[in-house]
Amino acid sequence: MAFSGQFELLERANHKLKLMVPMTLMIIFVLLYLAFRRVGEALLIISSVPFAQVGGIWLLWWMGFHLSVATGTGFIALAGVAAEFGVVMLMYLRHAIEAVPSLNNPQTFSEQKLDEALYHGAVLRVRPKAMTVAVIIAGLLPILWGTGAGSEVMSRIAAPMIGGMITAPLLSLFIIPAAYKLMWLHRHRVRK
Repeated sequence: MAFSGQFELLERANHKLKLMVPMTLMIIFVLLYLAFRRVGEALLIISSVPFAQVGGIWLLWWMGFHLSVATGTGFIALAGVAAEFGVVMLMYLRHAIEAVPSLNNPQTFSEQKLDEALYHGAVLRVRPKAMTVAVIIAGLLPILWGTGAGSEVMSRIAAPMIGGMITAPLLSLFIIPAAYKLMWLHRHRVRK
């Protein structure tokens, strides 16, 4: 028995997505490694991507959408935005730590100074991140609620992005700084 028509096209698209999603994540990881020159920091950012996807999955469930090629495309776009959030946050955290030279000296190290530097680096990202999230959501809501030709497909691309725009910023503002602190302490072998 052989299937043809739309089912065959759907199966072919699903097969391509099964190859493209891991390949996309691998390319993102390699680019992150090339940018930071540390496997730990690249892993921190790439591991934050699945947690950012939680908001997209939640919104798909809430709206009654099923996983499809269109939602897969939305998740790929969300992965890129979540990785970008993590990269920029990590850069700000690194710059904030570098601005406090006493953190690199074991005699003058203070965990309180490290916390203050990380807090300062994270706070610098709140306003730009809020503006980015607001613009993305404002641009995607009309697509999500659209009723014209092709709106069914477009709404399924927009849904994961909108849901992810709720969880991805929270993740990058709270989890990434905390995880980076643990990585920094481990790398510098600082005992509490």
